[in-house]
Amino acid sequence: MARQRVVCGKATNKEVTVEEHPTGVEPTANQSSVRPQELAQYIGQSEMLETLRIALQAAQQRSDPMEHLLLHGPPGLGKTTLAHVVAVEMGTQLHQASGPALTKASDLVGTLTKMQAGDVLFIDEIHRLPAAVEEYLYPAMEDYKIDFTLDAGMHARMVTYQLKPFTLIGATTRAGLLTAALRSRFGLVNHLRFYDEKELVEILHRAADRLGLPSMTKNARQAIARRSRGTPRVTLRLLRRVRDLAQVRFGGSISELVVEEALALERIDELGLDELDRRYLKTLNEVYAGGPVGVEAMAATMGDDAGTLQDLVEPYLLQVGFLARTRQGRQLTPTGQAYLQGDSQPAKTHPQQVRA
Repeated sequence: MARQRVVCGKATNKEVTVEEHPTGVEPTANQSSVRPQELAQYIGQSEMLETLRIALQAAQQRSDPMEHLLLHGPPGLGKTTLAHVVAVEMGTQLHQASGPALTKASDLVGTLTKMQAGDVLFIDEIHRLPAAVEEYLYPAMEDYKIDFTLDAGMHARMVTYQLKPFTLIGATTRAGLLTAALRSRFGLVNHLRFYDEKELVEILHRAADRLGLPSMTKNARQAIARRSRGTPRVTLRLLRRVRDLAQVRFGGSISELVVEEALALERIDELGLDELDRRYLKTLNEVYAGGPVGVEAMAATMGDDAGTLQDLVEPYLLQVGFLARTRQGRQLTPTGQAYLQGDSQPAKTHPQQVRA
């Protein structure tokens, strides 16, 4: 059985994770090499990075853990990556958990009690923590202690366990669903914005170097960035699809025309809208006459989940100005109407022209 050891921290030999691979297959270098390992390598979010850099430096000078950090914003913008970067910068161990997976208090207590001084606990989808588990976090975040009850009835007694100082990093796509009590306990609260095209091109340039794609042209990087919905995760996913097509059909050479053909196969148009985005806009236009309509009604009509529409579809449609949120519900904008009338299909490419 293969065993992977991941070292975290500058000039430190501290082991961060030991992961078992039942299949005996180690992850390839390409799977993790494009993720920044240090703050200096992180691209974009400059305002937030400056705040984070100051907080990290101050904590290191005091030999204290960094303040608890809440990261919120649409998925794919780098919240998990930032948690890894903070652990590296602090030279400590990263413990990862997911809000829905922490179903009972003992799940959280077990993690907290094994953490060492200065360690980082990252909880993704923290807005989905059960109330009973969340209550255990309050004294842990404020006083680095947890209280739990032993036995029951007349023999019940409260035991306080002192924790070692740690940093909690919470990530959420829906900051509005966090309780006020939990949100107020984070010393740092940062919103991750969508990336602009220049930042995405820079991410692509570095990723192409690390993935061994020296033949990728500047125009090809720009073509991918334009269709990436302002999201690095989408950028890297599209890059992998383009790389696959270039490898199979074009000898590894990546030009703008190769990008056009690859993304046409993915049904992604020139603005980055995919099949689900277009179906959302068409449903809003044809079934509800452009709105306003509630998201639950839209989800029921489309046979999809309301959370999926809110997290994956609506943020980008709002960003490009095709959708408006009003008190009455979602409404198609004139710009969205014009898109449906004049450019409702993804951009077409001609394989013969590309291969030539």
